[in-house]
Amino acid sequence: MQLPDSPKMPKFMQLVKWINNPLQLMEASTKAHGDCFTLWLTNKQPMVFLSHPQAIEEIFTTHLENLDSRASAQILQPLLGNNSLLLLSGETHQRQRKLLTPPFHGDRMRAYGDIITNITKDVISNWQIGKAFSVRDSMQEIALRVILQAVFGLNEGERYTQLQTRLCSILELMSSSFRASLSFIPALRLDLGGWSPWGNFLRQRQEIDNLLYAEIQERRNHPDSSRNDILSLMMSARDEHGEPMSDLELRDELMTLLVAGHETTASALTWALYWIHHLPSVREKLVAELDSFHNADFNEITRLPYLTAVCQETLRIYPIGMITIPRIVKSPIEIMGHKFEPGTLLLGCIYLVHRRPDLYPQPAEFRPERFLEKQYSLYEYLPFGGSNRRCLGMAFALFEMKLVLATILSQVDLKLVDNYPVKPIRRGVTLAPSGGKWMIATGQRQKLEKSAVEV
Repeated sequence: MQLPDSPKMPKFMQLVKWINNPLQLMEASTKAHGDCFTLWLTNKQPMVFLSHPQAIEEIFTTHLENLDSRASAQILQPLLGNNSLLLLSGETHQRQRKLLTPPFHGDRMRAYGDIITNITKDVISNWQIGKAFSVRDSMQEIALRVILQAVFGLNEGERYTQLQTRLCSILELMSSSFRASLSFIPALRLDLGGWSPWGNFLRQRQEIDNLLYAEIQERRNHPDSSRNDILSLMMSARDEHGEPMSDLELRDELMTLLVAGHETTASALTWALYWIHHLPSVREKLVAELDSFHNADFNEITRLPYLTAVCQETLRIYPIGMITIPRIVKSPIEIMGHKFEPGTLLLGCIYLVHRRPDLYPQPAEFRPERFLEKQYSLYEYLPFGGSNRRCLGMAFALFEMKLVLATILSQVDLKLVDNYPVKPIRRGVTLAPSGGKWMIATGQRQKLEKSAVEV
């Protein structure tokens, strides 16, 4: 088998570049080798990056017997556990997905609207007029408080405070490029005590586990049928054999929801606020649309087309997940004329698909209008992955994004700190905006009676 071309550099240097500057590595590779290229990011298997929509479609629609995504997500195992939905495959994955789906759709999801709005108002009330603040910190606080209240029904108390503190701490441990190396290079995972990066991580993880198991045990000892938080729904769910989820399964899925459900949303919200205020025309159109909203049900604001387009464009230009979950070839397969042997890892490169000029003219420009002018297929626009591995919380994440942005823009006027650089950086296994205090609140917003800007 002839693998697609690979950058002309040692394999270890490919991994170093992937950890420290993944966008540059992907852009240089596709410029040199086109829609299909190979990177060596593990010692065992070549990873083939595919960025043509037809190739993405062929991966997503190939029978599960030929492609397996279970072992390829092991990079997340130390944090999420073996029973995380992200690491399961086959029938076990289908069972867990069915058990976890109901809380994230329909009326159950919309019931969290007041939680999202109230938490957002509370956080932004602490912004001081004229003083620069960290957008990332504020968005992370909103997203974490939302997920803790929605998942656990917790908004106060010692366990709530401890979970909030520990989760922020462990995610910061994994956020830098150096510490991200622990995920990609298992040999660096040495427990040399609490002062060492890996030893610190293990101790932080154990403290979170203790809190999660204590909450699960308390729920089992004192069941309350009136609760509608996600943990209660998960504990009452039964599979087709009438079996509930075990404590270990609950722990791993809770960890997945807590990490994936707030870290990614915080990054997306931070990017959205940057772009909205970086481009005055975008802000003007969005504010005009929000001012035109008069429905008594604030949740309905999430249906506004330009607000939706702004969120879609935010997730296109710098997708939080740069790649799809890799699939391991189990039997010989052909994708767009390329033949792949068992053991090869295939993945869709979300970032490069979203930067294709044939799909998105001037792809480096932030232009929400493109989503009002064209409907993109599941293989052309995939910020939440796709097929049976598409993010379970997609609808909830978009719902939360829109409500948070609408609440902020309706309550306060903001501006960017002049000439403060905001760039995409690696944050653990995701892509995020760089940190710093690059936003200023300039005053409480006065709603215009009539806007001259047409959406």
